[in-house]
Amino acid sequence: MPELYLFIVILLFVLAISDLIVGVSNDAVNFLNSAIGSRVASRNVIMIVASLGIFVGATFSSGMMEVARKGIFNPQFFFFAEIMVIFLAVMLTDIILLDLFNTFGMPTSTTVSIVFELLGAAVAVSVLKILAAGDGMDTLGQYINTSSAIAIISGIFLSVGIAFAIGAILQYLSRLLFTFEYKKRIPWVGALWGGVALTILTFFLIFKGAKGASFISDEVLGWIKANTALLIGISLVFWIIVMQILVVLKVNILRLIVLFGTFSLAMAFAGNDLVNFIGVPIAGFESYMAWSGSGEEAGQYSMEVLQRPVRTRTYMLLLAGLIMILTLWLSRKSRSVTETEVNLGRQSEGAERFSPNMLARGIVRYTRLMGAGFQRIIPNRLLRKTNNRFEPMKPSDAAEDQAAFDLVRAAVNLTVASMLISFATSLKLPLSTTYVSFMVAMGTSLADRAWGRESAVYRVAGVLNVIGGWFGTAIIAFSVSATFAWLIFQFGVWAIGGLVIAAVFFISRTFLIHQRKERRKEAREAATGRRRMPAQELQAETATYIAGTLDQVRTLFRQSVEGLVTEDLRLLSDVSAQMQALEERHEDLKYRLVSSIQKVEEDDTEISRLYLLVYDLEQDLLQSVRLVTDACRDYVRNSLVPFSPGQQEQLRELTRAVERFLELVARALHTGHPDHAVQILQEKPGLLQHIEELLNDQVRGLRQRTYGNRNTMLFFSLQLETKDIVAVAARFVKLYRRHQEAEGMTHPLLFSR
Repeated sequence: MPELYLFIVILLFVLAISDLIVGVSNDAVNFLNSAIGSRVASRNVIMIVASLGIFVGATFSSGMMEVARKGIFNPQFFFFAEIMVIFLAVMLTDIILLDLFNTFGMPTSTTVSIVFELLGAAVAVSVLKILAAGDGMDTLGQYINTSSAIAIISGIFLSVGIAFAIGAILQYLSRLLFTFEYKKRIPWVGALWGGVALTILTFFLIFKGAKGASFISDEVLGWIKANTALLIGISLVFWIIVMQILVVLKVNILRLIVLFGTFSLAMAFAGNDLVNFIGVPIAGFESYMAWSGSGEEAGQYSMEVLQRPVRTRTYMLLLAGLIMILTLWLSRKSRSVTETEVNLGRQSEGAERFSPNMLARGIVRYTRLMGAGFQRIIPNRLLRKTNNRFEPMKPSDAAEDQAAFDLVRAAVNLTVASMLISFATSLKLPLSTTYVSFMVAMGTSLADRAWGRESAVYRVAGVLNVIGGWFGTAIIAFSVSATFAWLIFQFGVWAIGGLVIAAVFFISRTFLIHQRKERRKEAREAATGRRRMPAQELQAETATYIAGTLDQVRTLFRQSVEGLVTEDLRLLSDVSAQMQALEERHEDLKYRLVSSIQKVEEDDTEISRLYLLVYDLEQDLLQSVRLVTDACRDYVRNSLVPFSPGQQEQLRELTRAVERFLELVARALHTGHPDHAVQILQEKPGLLQHIEELLNDQVRGLRQRTYGNRNTMLFFSLQLETKDIVAVAARFVKLYRRHQEAEGMTHPLLFSR
């Protein structure tokens, strides 16, 4: 039996390493968002600064470890064996949950996840103990630290509104002070503003954060507490003087503030959130050490030892900090999560990730009405003066090199978030860094008028999606952790082995999903981030792109018909997956649309119009192909009457004709030769006539009851969609031929894949 619990302790630390990796991948957005969004420095410089903050902050988190030991449940009511069940269920749940959010690039709260996982597992084990003892459920309250749990949960969710409001107010005042042309204002207000910001960061990170440091003695802490006011005054004067000197030397002090804030927020993150990743394994290790020296049975040893305050060993904290730093540099999933928050807060318009929903539309509509009402009250002169201060600078020609937002907003984001998180850390409250950082960023975005008429509904929908994910985190964490605890409690080693295997399988699957998403994103960035190109080169590229689409459509059409005739459901399922990939490729074209048009060198409206029509025609084409693939799959999946030999031959004959036509169209687009276009336009009427004859044959067969009702109706649908596919393919040729004639191109275009 001792060997089993030693194995569980080792497993907890292995899971802790994995949890550090997936946790930092999600939480990196909290301290990287502002620096990366404002492009304050190169990515390597930002990462170095953040890494230093994490390493220092890791040593300040010792006091937070008590949350895992006694913050959620009362350990004196549990035995050692039961505590290990709770801790193991919590760690397994946390890894799976955080990895899921990382895969889809959604920021969530590691604090909320660990709190609700502890609560769920503790409740599950408590209920099992109560049932075994024959007690009533009214005794559940003695097992759960209700007052502490309510305080922690209330603080987490209350921080959402507070962070949003404070971020919005301070950003509004800062923008009034600096405007978007902040470089002109810095010489006379920058030193005072920067001095206050850096003093706030210094106070909360050094004076308050020192309380949790594992290496600072009680005497030093007492001296800091007794001289807090003096230290604040000295800090303020020091930073104002330093800022003024830098202003005189023409140094951009906002860059210094943002980098200092990045260090501060990374330090606050490590100090506040390290408990989420290693608090449970360290508590498990302490429990094992106490039990192993007691000589009692695992099911009889009370865990009162967890009530005692313990300072975590510094080497454990530093080792955890090192793992976090390595993850920060190596994790690709952290970049996905960061991009979500940066895009929701960016100042410029562009492609939006989230689709509008009813609630987002309602919020935007009623907010506009309220805003219009306030504008009627405010004097026009004051309104005009205020609006002028919120007038963004005109974008430069190199639009792709612009930052998502400027340094003023980045500095406010970091200062406010660091202040709130560090203050909570000093009170030993596990405030959610994700909630605070995200809501501060959204508040400053709103105050900065980044959510204009063109983007507001999409940004609000994105915020609602993220917040909805937060509530989902709490529900999933509680229920899954409770389920895991029940399984381990009931089935012991078998459940542990099964859950570990399931976790490994799940993480492997999400890794593959994320890899696929990354490849798509890289392809999209490669397409949208290129040099400017001549109109003829852009035309050649779009023609090659459509030729590739037609090649894929030809394959999908053939496989769909073959799967229908042979009733091969596996083939049809594979076709459906290929169809989805083709539709995702079309979505990439939408993202490239505006960017590619902006990269045309000449003032050529024709090539822009060509690109828009290509996108529109491809959408029509894919809609028809999707109807064909879905209809074939549903027919076979429902096990309906198979097609007669005559119908099967007609379908195959139709497929061969369509394949040949689409191949000709693709070849014409590849070569751009006028003779190929003429050949296609000559063959189109014959193919359409052939489809009409097949339709007439089906009508006769239906009247004579030679064919079944359902397969005949499916045949009708396939033939009608085939007509649309042929018509759209021919329109591509007409479109490019017309463009050639309009541009006076008498020679063939040379296209290459």
